[in-house]
Parts: sequence; C-alpha cells; structure tokens
Amino acid sequence: MILLSDPRIALVPVMDCGEPLAEVRSIPELGLDLREQDPDGAFGRVRTGVLQRLQAATEHLPHRARLLIVEGHRTSSEQARRFALQVDRLRASGITDPIELRRQASAFVSPVEVAPHCAGAAVDLTLTDTNGDELDMGGPVNGHRTGDEQTCPMDAPELHTQARNNRGLLKSAMTASGFVNYPTEWWHWSYGDRYWAFITKAGAARYGAI
Repeated sequence: MILLSDPRIALVPVMDCGEPLAEVRSIPELGLDLREQDPDGAFGRVRTGVLQRLQAATEHLPHRARLLIVEGHRTSSEQARRFALQVDRLRASGITDPIELRRQASAFVSPVEVAPHCAGAAVDLTLTDTNGDELDMGGPVNGHRTGDEQTCPMDAPELHTQARNNRGLLKSAMTASGFVNYPTEWWHWSYGDRYWAFITKAGAARYGAI
C-alpha cells in the first residue's frame, strides 16, 4: 500500500493549471455536509476540474444514491495542525522513531507538503439516499477519530454485504470519473494532485497548494 509519506510522492512535479476553487453548492446534484465546516468555508470548495468530475460521478450512480461532500479544500495551516496532532497521538502510544511516526500518521493525515486537500484536489465524501440519509458504508467518515480504524480501508475485511455493495457503488462512480482512492480511507478521493499523478502515472500533478 502506497502512503502519502512515500518519498516518491514528493518527487512528483507540479505543473499547476491555474484552475480556481469553485463552490460545491453550485452543483445542485451534490450534497454538502457541515460537519467539517470552517469559518472561511474552505471545506465547501474544490478545483473547478474536480467539481466537474464530481458532477460526472453523480451520473454513474443509481437514482437512489447521491454524493454527500464532507470536506474539500483545506488550508496548509490546518493541514499542518492536523498532521502534528496525529503525530502526537502516535507518540503518546509509544512510537518514537521519526520515520515510523511520519509513516503511520500519513495513513490518515497527509504531510502538508503533499496534501491533496491543500491543492483543492481531494474530497472526503459518502453516499446518501434521496432523502439525505447516509447509506451504510460499514464505518463512518473519518473513522480513525472514533476508534473505527478497522473499517477505514476501502477493502476492509469483514464488511457486511450491504456496506460492501455501497462502497462498490461509490468506487465505480468515482473511478469512472477519473478519481483515485486513498486506500486507507474509503471516503477520500482525489484528482490532479501528486498522489493521483503517481498512481495514474500522469507524469505531473495538475494542482499544487492553493
């Protein structure tokens, strides 16, 4: 499994295409959840090309399902804060080696210099029904915060059939629209960032920090 702490990710060049951030709310087919809302509203923005692909992803879902966006853009300062907090948690559990701390922290929080959210290239999301009720995905978004780490990987073992099927719906729609999944987090998808470029062998990232 390739993590964002892998040195090869930082070596991917960035050729930023200059697309601005756009509001998720501008697409009626997309839901926007407020659980990660920040004072400046960054959570509800992504790059224009990412937003277009999210809209395309809705067309690959059955009529009973909708995308619910939980978080898009994240400032570099907020990303650094979250990464430091994750490192502190791991250090408190007895891990002291700096390389191992960085590796394990990156399973759920990206190092700031390669963070897809800081590029406006990533979304944390889930599925809802047409009434806005979240579908059973086998575990919550950001399950690492609630002690549900075992349910976080996209291919987590021992998921019941309904959750596995719902994850399959999400995976099919997102991959068909050009996104890649971060395999430790079923809810995290990105397009155009360094991780995406490395996984797809694109040669360069389309988006850098913004």
